[in-house]
Amino acid sequence: MSSREGGKKKPLKQPKKQSGDVDEDDLALKQKLREEQKALKEAQAKASSRGPIGVGSKKLGKK
Repeated sequence: MSSREGGKKKPLKQPKKQSGDVDEDDLALKQKLREEQKALKEAQAKASSRGPIGVGSKKLGKK
């Protein structure tokens, strides 16, 4: 009889990183995320200080 392998083959498991084991890629990613969060908070604060967008402008045109 011939043997057949059914289904998908599972990939080999990578060893888990230790909590103290941090490389440069992880540090760069965390720094980038912190900068994006800071920029987002600044943009939200700036946008909220101006008020609503459509207030104060009148529409010009004939009815």
